[in-house]
Amino acid sequence: MKYLLFGTGEYYQRYKKWFAKDDIAALLDNSKDKQGTYIDGIKVYSPQEGIKLEYDAIVVLSFYIKEMKSQLLALGAEENRIYHFFDLHRLFGGKAIRIPVKYYGNVQNVINSTPLHNKKVLLMSHDLTLGGPALALYNAAEVLKENGYEVVFASMLDGSLRASIMDNDIPVIIDENLQIQTMNEAQWTRNFDLIICNTISYYIFLSERDKDIPFIWWLHDSSFFYDGVDKDILKNMDMRNLDIFSVGSVPADAIRQFIPNLTVNKLLYGVDDIKKADTAAKQDRTKVRFTTIGYIENRKGQDILISAIKKLSAELLDKCEFYLVGQNTSMLAKQIMEEVEGIPQVYITGFIDRDEIDRMLANTDILVCPSREDPMPTVAAEAMMNSVPCIISSAAGTAEYIQNGINGFVFESENADELLETIKWSIRSKEKLPQMGVQARKVYEKVFSMPAFERNLLKAAEERISNKE
Repeated sequence: MKYLLFGTGEYYQRYKKWFAKDDIAALLDNSKDKQGTYIDGIKVYSPQEGIKLEYDAIVVLSFYIKEMKSQLLALGAEENRIYHFFDLHRLFGGKAIRIPVKYYGNVQNVINSTPLHNKKVLLMSHDLTLGGPALALYNAAEVLKENGYEVVFASMLDGSLRASIMDNDIPVIIDENLQIQTMNEAQWTRNFDLIICNTISYYIFLSERDKDIPFIWWLHDSSFFYDGVDKDILKNMDMRNLDIFSVGSVPADAIRQFIPNLTVNKLLYGVDDIKKADTAAKQDRTKVRFTTIGYIENRKGQDILISAIKKLSAELLDKCEFYLVGQNTSMLAKQIMEEVEGIPQVYITGFIDRDEIDRMLANTDILVCPSREDPMPTVAAEAMMNSVPCIISSAAGTAEYIQNGINGFVFESENADELLETIKWSIRSKEKLPQMGVQARKVYEKVFSMPAFERNLLKAAEERISNKE
């Protein structure tokens, strides 16, 4: 078969391994900067030009499948020839060739050993980046290990988090085949008392599984991430010994769009209470510092924040500074950078490491989360841990824990004018922010602290294992 691969960013890098170079007719991308260039020796075309080539299928390598599929259909592509990376099991699942599984630590001894005292647990992540879901699952692994469980951590993709996991003496498995296969094809997953799968990315894996093993499916995904899901597979999922948990109402509502009467349990993540950088600079600074942390993309809503900032008077603008932190190579990031060229109070930092994020939060007056869709942003919990109040969009899961004017603010999603008024109040009432931060810290301790997470996780794990069929 000949393929057009639509998307040349992060998800192209994640999934290109499944395509022989000779089978790729072309790469497609909407970025004019990439069109006409070569990536991995393959020419990049605009979608308009690319679909004029001979091909059998177009594979969208992005979570923006809805928009990209609509674009392709408008250009005349046939719907039955358009696939998403979630569909790769249909294209490649039957192939005999598999990528070798990588084992780190004493993992093979653990997975081959006989389970003792119903305490052997497998935790499965979609990647090992420093994103919220992977970090949440890592914290779960630590909690289980500290409470006497024999823990193995597995992932579809390797990443920088592996070093931290192994430093904690937790064995790791990297099995890239998990991107396209079911549990029945991954024999090494069989010998566990409990398996915890993280995110919607495991829905293919769970569709054919050993139903004698109890599973916790821990969802962190908003409805945006379901656009590429095969709805029939999800609706027909056998729920025996499969319990659904989510980090709040946003992921619960997302999966209930497809399985309306599904029981979804709540399991929020925990955030380590770590001593952060010296906050003396916060007290000494005359300007109010607003910080937004996250990949700059439409879903995260940084453009809404910029719209509000641009409406500030010159007098108020001089009294504050705005930091936009996160990967800044997207089309939206480039657009925002052009818009704020004449606004020196806005700083776009690009990617920064974990230590720098900690220092940034410790010296922030108020965190802004302007997302159009955000299940339960970890950075908001980290801010509250640092006694930093948050301005949260109503579309973010954390909003349910915010009391307006007491421990933070909630504004109506996409309402830049309402966000603007909250920003104005924060500038004019700077002296009230520290007390709001004290109240925000109480939310962290009650809801997002590691002791709270430990209680909830252990209860969930023990109940599933004790009810093992």
